[in-house]
Amino acid sequence: MSTTTESRFSVGQGIRLIDDAGNEYLDGVSGTFNLSLGYNHPYVVEKIQEQVGNLTHMSSSFTEPYVEEVLSLLLEEAPNGIDAGWMRDITGSTANECATKIAQKYTGERDIVSLYYSHHGQTQFATGISGNAFRRKGFPNSTVPNSLHVPVPYCYRCPFQSDPDHCAMQCIEALSDQLEFGGSGSTACMIIEPILGNGGNIIPPMEYFKQLRKLCDEHNMILIADEVQTGIGRTGYMYASTLFDIKPDIITLAKGLGGIGVPVAAVLMQSRLNILEKHEHSFTSGSNMISLTAARSTMEVVSAPGFLESVRSKGELLGNLLSPLAELYPDTIGEARGVGLMWGLEIVDGDGAPDSRKANAIIDMAFRDENLILRGSRYGFGNVVKVRPSLTVTEDEIVEIIGRLERVLQKMG
Repeated sequence: MSTTTESRFSVGQGIRLIDDAGNEYLDGVSGTFNLSLGYNHPYVVEKIQEQVGNLTHMSSSFTEPYVEEVLSLLLEEAPNGIDAGWMRDITGSTANECATKIAQKYTGERDIVSLYYSHHGQTQFATGISGNAFRRKGFPNSTVPNSLHVPVPYCYRCPFQSDPDHCAMQCIEALSDQLEFGGSGSTACMIIEPILGNGGNIIPPMEYFKQLRKLCDEHNMILIADEVQTGIGRTGYMYASTLFDIKPDIITLAKGLGGIGVPVAAVLMQSRLNILEKHEHSFTSGSNMISLTAARSTMEVVSAPGFLESVRSKGELLGNLLSPLAELYPDTIGEARGVGLMWGLEIVDGDGAPDSRKANAIIDMAFRDENLILRGSRYGFGNVVKVRPSLTVTEDEIVEIIGRLERVLQKMG
């Protein structure tokens, strides 16, 4: 993606960025999907400014009371008996590393299973367990020897050519076969995004999650839900694991937990899995006071009465505006898919094949001609254009986003 500007952005207001020349850009993707409450939510800004004036950092030995305050808010709505947590990370990459460490230590097993197209982080280890080989090219240490990758339940482009209305869950069979024949015979966990964000806003069917939970139980595998992108209200529910009834043993969080872009991460788990010693996973800036304040104030906003209901309502509006575009522009959009405020457009050529060139052209034209910020899938190698405004977006702003997007699609022909 080559979206750039010669001007420098200097102000962020709500879901808008303003450059030095006074030009306003409408952010349709929440920064890097980490501005769940926009650029300058007043409550979060106030709390962070207050905290900066008082105390920015202490040793994690002293921040535990503040960690417990945040965890109590996070665990209040956590599914499947998840009642413990760990907050010594500030990024989703290392939170996912923490989760896999827990699974390996608890089970005594080795292998980590993930999906093609998955994205679990930027560190060498997180890159290794992610599902895009091009990100490992040139970095031999990012090839994790005990990482297994399996076909993604990508219904629009089913790798098994199955009809979604008559699906035999061959993707689950493929996973089962990989465990039996392709691994080391020692599998610790499966890590999965409820919606594969970077992979192209791919939403597995409900039956997949049901069968996955069953398979994990049969093999004594820990099921990790990577909710770095889906967590903290993005789907209209605090956790997408609740929406899809995934029943994970561990949930990882980051991105939207910081509200206005403050780096913070958390690992939530069933208490039986709370087995790591502090020295086994801890970072200098983990559980710093600024991050904890951002997380706590964000949770206070998102958990307020009516907030998530509003996200669901606005998500329905967004879907109702995006879905007809696939019918209006069938030579460009193969499918509009999403839930809550997490949507993607499958961009195709005239024959219905994936068209990453066209997807990138849409993103660039939106930025250049419409002052609209969008993002693509798989770092520009994918063919999905993502639309994910902040949870605080107004209905009028949603209409404005789609209006600008449609003008771009009209120009594309």
